[in-house]
Amino acid sequence: MNAERHLADAGINGQTGGVHPLIDVQSLVRELRGDVVLLDVRWRLGGPPGIEAYRRGHLPGAVFIDLDRDLAGPPGPDGRHPLPERQAFQDAMRRAGVRDDGLVVVYDDADSTSAARAWWTLRYFGHQRVRVLDGGYHAWIEAGRPVTTEASKVTPGDFTAHPGGLPVLDPDGAAALAKAGVLLDARAPERYRGEVEPIDPVAGHIPGAVSAPTTGNVGVDGRFLPAYLLRERFAELGATDAVDVGAYCGSGVTAAHEILALTVAGVPAALYVGSWSNWVADGTRPVETGDQGLA
Repeated sequence: MNAERHLADAGINGQTGGVHPLIDVQSLVRELRGDVVLLDVRWRLGGPPGIEAYRRGHLPGAVFIDLDRDLAGPPGPDGRHPLPERQAFQDAMRRAGVRDDGLVVVYDDADSTSAARAWWTLRYFGHQRVRVLDGGYHAWIEAGRPVTTEASKVTPGDFTAHPGGLPVLDPDGAAALAKAGVLLDARAPERYRGEVEPIDPVAGHIPGAVSAPTTGNVGVDGRFLPAYLLRERFAELGATDAVDVGAYCGSGVTAAHEILALTVAGVPAALYVGSWSNWVADGTRPVETGDQGLA
């Protein structure tokens, strides 16, 4: 995506496709009386595999989705979690029962980090009715709702993937946006400053990027802050609906969480899917360290 394209063209205004991106437990219980596909997207960088948590207990009817296998392509120069191929993603969602016209609700443990990647990927591939369970599995448990260890029976879906439903950035677009708009770095401040880099071969950040850790999007319970507080937070960082905004992280997972928070706040934004793992892959792109973009 070119920096000149105004992101408002994406039609993101806090409600995607007419469906608010978040749902609470009480509302989900009401929705479950109808036609809903539940996707369990529990995942942690470095493990243990999310399927283990799913087998210990999950929402009744939920189907496990593997972030590494189903929501990303193989790692390589495009990043550690590049976009999945259209056909592969479509097949995975059909196996999970996703339909073109049905509501999909995704959840993870609590803070929506991996659930947001599922939300974003489904929206990118054209699904119009996707919501994230705010507070995830923990919120469901705290509300006293039942869980099960039984594998869910799935009726294959008919979802047809159409890429391009949400805006994306490539390395050149990210570099341009950091100069002409606002590029948010969703990683921890110490990784942004280049003090530590536990995963990728080079430490630092994209020149001109602004530090905006995703931990600032949620409260201690993992639920998203109210929309007005998110708007205030992003406005302090220069990210409003009056400028072009994008986000990146290490590999496009926590940055999807940033896009979700921005969407709740009513700020259209593009995702640099390859993120830092793609930026440093060829060794020629500039790297900045220090706290120039710390709020």
